[in-house]
Amino acid sequence: MAGPGRPVDLNCATTEELESLNGVGRTIAKSIVEVRTVLGGFSSVEDLKGIPGIGQNFLDVNKDFLCCSPISSLSRRETRGSSKGKTERPTSQRRSSAPKAPCKGQTTPKGTSSKSVKRKLSCGSGNRQDYEHEESQSPSPEKKFCTPGHKRLLKLLPMRNYGTIKTGTPILSPVDSRCRHMTFCSPPAGLEEWLRTFHQWSLEERKYALDEIIENCEPTVVRHIMGTIEPRFQRDFISLLPRELALYVLSFLEPRDLLRAAQTCKCWQTLCDDNLLWKQKCKQARIEEEPVSPVKSVRRRSNTFQQTNPNNKAVNSPFKKLFMTKQRVYWNWRMGPLRPSKVLKGHDDHVITCLQFCGSKIVSGSDDGTLKVWSAISGKCLRTLVGHTGGVWSSQLSGNTIVSGSTDRTLKVWNADTGHCMHTLYGHSSTVRCMDMHDGTVVSGSRDGTLRVWDTSSGNCLHVLVGHLAAVRCVKYDGRRVVSGAYDFLVKVWDPETEQCVHTLQGHTNRVYSLQFDGVYIVSGSLDTSIRVWHVETGQCMHTLIGHQSLTSGMELKNNTLVSGNADSTVKIWDITSGQCLQTLAGPNKHQSAVTCLQFNSRFVITSSDDGTVKIWDLRTGEFIRDLVKLDSGGSGGVVWRVKCDEKKLVCAVGSRNGTEETKLLVLDFDVHE
Repeated sequence: MAGPGRPVDLNCATTEELESLNGVGRTIAKSIVEVRTVLGGFSSVEDLKGIPGIGQNFLDVNKDFLCCSPISSLSRRETRGSSKGKTERPTSQRRSSAPKAPCKGQTTPKGTSSKSVKRKLSCGSGNRQDYEHEESQSPSPEKKFCTPGHKRLLKLLPMRNYGTIKTGTPILSPVDSRCRHMTFCSPPAGLEEWLRTFHQWSLEERKYALDEIIENCEPTVVRHIMGTIEPRFQRDFISLLPRELALYVLSFLEPRDLLRAAQTCKCWQTLCDDNLLWKQKCKQARIEEEPVSPVKSVRRRSNTFQQTNPNNKAVNSPFKKLFMTKQRVYWNWRMGPLRPSKVLKGHDDHVITCLQFCGSKIVSGSDDGTLKVWSAISGKCLRTLVGHTGGVWSSQLSGNTIVSGSTDRTLKVWNADTGHCMHTLYGHSSTVRCMDMHDGTVVSGSRDGTLRVWDTSSGNCLHVLVGHLAAVRCVKYDGRRVVSGAYDFLVKVWDPETEQCVHTLQGHTNRVYSLQFDGVYIVSGSLDTSIRVWHVETGQCMHTLIGHQSLTSGMELKNNTLVSGNADSTVKIWDITSGQCLQTLAGPNKHQSAVTCLQFNSRFVITSSDDGTVKIWDLRTGEFIRDLVKLDSGGSGGVVWRVKCDEKKLVCAVGSRNGTEETKLLVLDFDVHE
């Protein structure tokens, strides 16, 4: 690879050395060597511009790594890469030698000496060099040369966008190298006149004439035509386009196709590793986070740096690294070998009633009256929160603040880092059964039929919401509205500031056990087996989702997609805008008992059950992928009560109701470990 310490001399470099330049393949490298041979050497780097495939962009990128030695001091390395072991004549000697005999069928033009042939060639940059070639030695009898100074042949070369008949510019394409190997070099009589007539015809007339010529050609001639035409349509247009246009074209490729394209050549690799190109791919894949070590410099320090340092692509493509890491994590979930799980023991034989997982912290609450804070990384119990006099049945975790609700009718606010109880919140007259927190405000629902709004920083009760006629079982709070579901079959929407009930949503015919609220739609699940979708502003029931056969015990709503788990052992995926059931996660691999908990993201659904298993499903197709957890006591008492997961870890709360399975937490890791 050409670098700052080793510039490439155009007049001495071999084909392999030229091929190592960015933007130069073997075909263009051979063309450079052929043109150098014809011209007797390059006078400047600008002479390359006449070669097809090489433009100003290539010169700008490689100008610091190219040089031209004086023509008189050319080395003997012209064909070293292709003719190992052969003794070469110096380039100067090759330039001073001229063919003595014309090819068969060719006569020396009148007025032209066979001992001195003047060749006038253009390198495409507008600079012309006149070289005098004197005969210095006779060629061997078996070798015949085409006279390179035959001006009529130059005039009759076909019209190209990089050469003209009028100027006699030689065609410097690899395609034209075959012209030197034709069986004759003297054009047939009348060709010039025919070509002039041909160019005077209209486009349709020229097409018709060509069709007639091809119809009258022998197969060998047709093959020659094909061999001449095909390479003209095989140019690497991506490398020839301006960088911005090339990146725009590549942006339409799928990520897997970009990875394949990057293996084509070094130029494509540099383009396919562009950081902003992969940032776009991350956006399309809904990867919203920034790379761990984003490039703080300008968008691209310079095209030259990128082009000449392809080995630094990992440093300059943090978004590609981010995308690839996400993909590897995805495949770890889907089919990677399951690593041994971390086992977190601490609640003896009691039931884990609530589970929270955020960042590196896990918080478990139990009917033994304690909460435990665990490290998701090490699996160690960091601290035990003791203070409740009854079982803990609800909890919330935000940053380093934990709020717990208990059968002792109180809420407690804890510091997760120190384990210190900062506030005990009194007010409810029965078990605190549910809660939801937004910023520093928590809303609690109780079996006393009321909801209370608390400030966790001061411990004060801000508002009391009264209206339900039975125990409040579920609550959601978005910072503006409170939505509650209760055993009185009702769902209520509250304005906490005025303590007024805005809407009472009637329709369920049995207890409401679960709620979801995204700020626009409310989804409620009931013991009457139905799920209802309501509009929060109007209070209107938009859809009634029918399909489950029992209690809907758990739901999750994201981007108008609802996933519901039911005691009938099935899981369903719904579009709440249309009310359609998109998938039912069932079949031979379905759960064998009630679904206890679920989580989902843009790709997977994870479900747990009373049968002691945790399963992963494809969200889009509903396909069963595999079992992530399968308790030995499953089916005989082993239960997975709760699951929580983030992108890289899965936390499961397991145990049993008959002592067949020890109460514990299982932490499964799907991260990429370098």
